[in-house]
Amino acid sequence: MAARKRILLISATTGYQLRAFNEAAARLGVDLTFATDRCHMLDDPWRDAAVAVRFYDESASIEALVESAGHDRFAGILAVGDRPAVLAALAAERLGLPGNPPAAARASANKAASREAIASAGLPAPWCYTVPADSTPTAAARSARFPCVVKPLAMAGSRGVVRADDERQFADAFTSLQRLLARPQVRAERNPAHEAILIEGYIPGREFALEGILDRGVFRALTVFDKPDPLEGPYFEETIYVTPPRLPDREHDSIVHTISAAARAIGLTHGPLHAECRVNERGVYVLEVAARPIGGLCAKTLRFVGAREERLRPERGWGPASTKNDVIGLEELLLRHALGESVDGYRREEAAAAVMMIPIPRRGILKSVDGLDEAAQVEGIDEVTITAKIDQTLLPLPEGASYLGFIFARRASSDEAIAAVRDAHARLSFNIEKQIAVVPL
Repeated sequence: MAARKRILLISATTGYQLRAFNEAAARLGVDLTFATDRCHMLDDPWRDAAVAVRFYDESASIEALVESAGHDRFAGILAVGDRPAVLAALAAERLGLPGNPPAAARASANKAASREAIASAGLPAPWCYTVPADSTPTAAARSARFPCVVKPLAMAGSRGVVRADDERQFADAFTSLQRLLARPQVRAERNPAHEAILIEGYIPGREFALEGILDRGVFRALTVFDKPDPLEGPYFEETIYVTPPRLPDREHDSIVHTISAAARAIGLTHGPLHAECRVNERGVYVLEVAARPIGGLCAKTLRFVGAREERLRPERGWGPASTKNDVIGLEELLLRHALGESVDGYRREEAAAAVMMIPIPRRGILKSVDGLDEAAQVEGIDEVTITAKIDQTLLPLPEGASYLGFIFARRASSDEAIAAVRDAHARLSFNIEKQIAVVPL
């Protein structure tokens, strides 16, 4: 009996996104070996047999991964998150598996480095510069033009990103980001990228995201997401993603072409790709190209349909070959690709799909959620999932790094899917109590 194939999945500590990969692996009959930045002092605290790694200690982490490979080679490597993508590139290089060049993975995880690569390739890009994170706001603003955007080099989900229209707003935004970067949880990451802050020109226009895949240098767009809510600042909290995008074919193709060129400029060659861009009359401005899939539960919006061949089994012997539609999620698609299978035969389903990342309206402690049954009954709603926990302290953007939950919808058109998630959200009520400040005696 042949041994089951193994895939190495590198991520931050175990979460709901990894559970989706685990379920997909079970359907495929492959084993996952997790590598996470879990506490290495405890014996398997999450009961997932994960290899303990430290993203700030790449050498020791790679040795741990090589040791975990043992005599049974991994069939492939995947990463969930920007810093895990860097470690995955290093591990792929060491283990002789397909992956991105480590230098490209590093550039994709650093907004300043990716900006430089994209601009050097002659693609549309805003003016930008970096300053040390301990600069004074006055010194940091000396080269700024307004409106501009102040942002960290290595945080996802628009965390820490603030628009400034004048010097006073710039000082407030810069000071706020300095406080965020100085937090113990952030400092504990030991990420050198947190030692600098990026200042860049504000780019007007509509915002889109792209989910794609690279196969040894060949780029394929899996889908383009429209972001129907205006993202004009001062904060850039993403709420709704919908696909297919409400775009003419020419503009859709321009997004795909420009992001493909940006991925080449950064040097990415193999694996999942998540990109963000803004589109205006001057062209497509690529905001980021990450060497990882879309984060959180948003991947649930994507279903892919492909025809597979199977043989009927009558009472005696095998019957003639037939085809059957095979519907899989993004996680299974990526696992198949990591195994070396071709996924060219899969296409996104025809139905429009939307997800709302439920925003946190204000800081406080979550006490209750009402209206879940009513929201779930809205026509077209697939699922309403609250990921925040009761009695959890909620922190909105730009400081926060999470959402209250997710609402998923499928309808015949993108406009209908957008309307469904908005309707469901309107039926939800969140009881958030104000935090009581504790003054030391």
